[in-house]
Amino acid sequence: MKKKLILLAISVSLLAACTTSKKADYPANTVKYPVTMSTKFSGQVRIDKEPQRIISLSPTATEALFAVGAGDQVIAVDDQSNYPDDAPKSDLSGYTPNVEAILAKKPDLVIVSNDINNIVASLRAAKVPVLIEPAAKTLDDAYFQILEIGIATAHDGDSTGLVNQMKQDITDAQAKISSSEKKLSFYHELDNTYYSVTSDTFLGALYKMAGLKNIADAAPGADSGYPQLSAEYIVKANPDFIFLADTKCCSVTAASLKDRPGFAALDAVKNGKVIELDDDVASRWGPRTVELFKQIVDAVTAK
Repeated sequence: MKKKLILLAISVSLLAACTTSKKADYPANTVKYPVTMSTKFSGQVRIDKEPQRIISLSPTATEALFAVGAGDQVIAVDDQSNYPDDAPKSDLSGYTPNVEAILAKKPDLVIVSNDINNIVASLRAAKVPVLIEPAAKTLDDAYFQILEIGIATAHDGDSTGLVNQMKQDITDAQAKISSSEKKLSFYHELDNTYYSVTSDTFLGALYKMAGLKNIADAAPGADSGYPQLSAEYIVKANPDFIFLADTKCCSVTAASLKDRPGFAALDAVKNGKVIELDDDVASRWGPRTVELFKQIVDAVTAK
């Protein structure tokens, strides 16, 4: 007999049942198979048995799988999944997925961030359930993806507890910000060609929650969400903070930033308010979002 789970309903009820951030008090895992999930991003997905051979072609999904306790069920992850350290990294690509290479590993669940090369239809034709978990646009999107992954892997209680913990941690961090600190401005650097993010993006929303004013919001091309600024624009805006999300990809540091023409005179540089982020944490939308938000808040509230 089919057991149908409507994700929105189960998510709301499970979240209401969890009021603590301690893992020992997480709600019980209750999923029974077979289930047909009505998901936010993948439509209806039927899973006949508890997955024991999961493949993740998304670094964010990989982090979520391990965070909800499904790590032992994962047999392979894509070549960009570098966290956690014990994730079974393979030569599978999330950018150019190959259905034959994936099927050769005999998965019983595949998670992707995009439907590239018609991979979803190809896998479903082979009777392999697929979850699509695209780049989150909001925190709620990120939470829903963790909940979906939890339900799909029989870790619904674990994922609910994790989401509640994330929400509480973010609320606690946000409470540290005073009204006077909410007038400060910032520049977030995606790469060394000055691409940035506006407040309408997932990342930009985190900065907005921290009370910061985004200099990219008024830049040419801001409608795209990811405008390319110029050195002159940044110097003129003179942000109070600069957050570098290109320390790995482009080897940018606070010291090297200072050497750019005009940047040594910026308030952020003079006051030691250039924050070096981990590119991976800053580019994903999974459980470590809390870590990123806390780093932003710590920078803002540091005396």
